Amino acid sequence: MRVIFLAFLLLAAAPAIAQRVQADIDCKPAKGLMTYDCVIRLSRGGKPLEGVEVSVGADMPSMPMAHNVKPVKAAPGPKPGEYRARLELEMSGEWAVKLRLSGAVRDQIIVKRNFD
Repeated sequence: MRVIFLAFLLLAAAPAIAQRVQADIDCKPAKGLMTYDCVIRLSRGGKPLEGVEVSVGADMPSMPMAHNVKPVKAAPGPKPGEYRARLELEMSGEWAVKLRLSGAVRDQIIVKRNFD
């Protein structure tokens, strides 16, 4: 009985796992020291995720609470599921870019990136 119940839970959770939001972040240097223009591509279930509010912030995992970037609102990009934001970092190194989604979908995604 317990095995059947666990199998049921796994099967019931499978669609939710498959529908998790995926994020791809591509940042290029912009004018200004440690300034980056970032393109964020969001998808869910293999389809572009549109119509959400995206807030983008960052902090350095190696120096918690020492280097934090105040979140900025990302603007919708020209393609479905694409959002754009400018990050102004404090120094080079590994940063944890934090995406907070709100609106039709609420989620938080953390992507580690190395900025030189």
